[in-house]
Amino acid sequence: MLKFSCDYMEGCHPAILQRLAAVNLEKTDGYGYDPYTRCACEKIREACGLHQAEVRLLVGGTHTNTIVLDALLRHNQGVMAATTGHINVHESGAIEACGHKVMPLPALDGKIDLDHLEHHLAALKTEYDAVGWEHYVVPRVLYASFPTEMGTLYTRADLERMRSLCDDYGLLLFIDGARLGYGLMSPDCDISLPQLARLCDVFYIGGTKVGALFGEAVVVSNPALTIPRGLIKQRGALLAKGWLLGLQFDTLFTHGLYFDIARNAITQAMRLRRGLEAKGYTMHGHSTTNQQFLVLPNDRLPALAERVGFDNFSPVDHHHTLIRLCTSWATTSQQVDQLLECL
Repeated sequence: MLKFSCDYMEGCHPAILQRLAAVNLEKTDGYGYDPYTRCACEKIREACGLHQAEVRLLVGGTHTNTIVLDALLRHNQGVMAATTGHINVHESGAIEACGHKVMPLPALDGKIDLDHLEHHLAALKTEYDAVGWEHYVVPRVLYASFPTEMGTLYTRADLERMRSLCDDYGLLLFIDGARLGYGLMSPDCDISLPQLARLCDVFYIGGTKVGALFGEAVVVSNPALTIPRGLIKQRGALLAKGWLLGLQFDTLFTHGLYFDIARNAITQAMRLRRGLEAKGYTMHGHSTTNQQFLVLPNDRLPALAERVGFDNFSPVDHHHTLIRLCTSWATTSQQVDQLLECL
């Protein structure tokens, strides 16, 4: 069966497996105090153009979002996110479980409606100043995914506007980069990694979905902030064999491997999109990243499901369903051609 339901079904890039095997019996210090982690963090800083940035290597996306936001938020503070944002929809209330409210914002094709955000922040400030801030959950962090859960991208102008609004209203900007490589390699992306890094207070570089067995690299751009190791330990995310994370990111950030393999996912996604459009299918939105959304009649879904793994994303109406098809760093042209034949 062909599987296009998500972008983390494969293991890892062969170069990582080869290095893991080569150093498997080497004895290294634990908890990230190993040479591979130090080297990986330095390469990440160099790629971001932030030579003094704090870098923390964590295991998975939900752990990462939870720990970062717990570090940034105080007891009565919340995080603003698109209604479709991962922390609002797909993390089982992990942020709320740490005592912090997710404050949803209207989204346009997965992107925060920035006009609404600006008016909303102004209205909140007026109300809070009149009544007293202690009675409310106070927004402190603006969370956005790059690319979004709908495969769309914020432009550089969007991110600059978000940065400006955060500065005006005392917010921190946190970018969820679980699929960051796929966003940066999109033909529609008009921002570089160093530019994005400088606009954020904190962001992370996703490895789980972009070539690693597991792992996310948190980059703290704002020198006034930190993600304490003690908090990471308390949340059960301080990996004893930290070299496993370090070696993977060291490999991904050697000779631009991370970006090269991410580019493959985009190449295959665009081949898939062009092929579907040529066949007359109705596409949802304008994703130029690795997630493609297709409207199908419900009566076609059972037959397709026998041959292809896909994500039933949401109902469109009583007779149609929106499905998601994902490419990854490992998707081949042959697999895309086979999928187009099935469709």
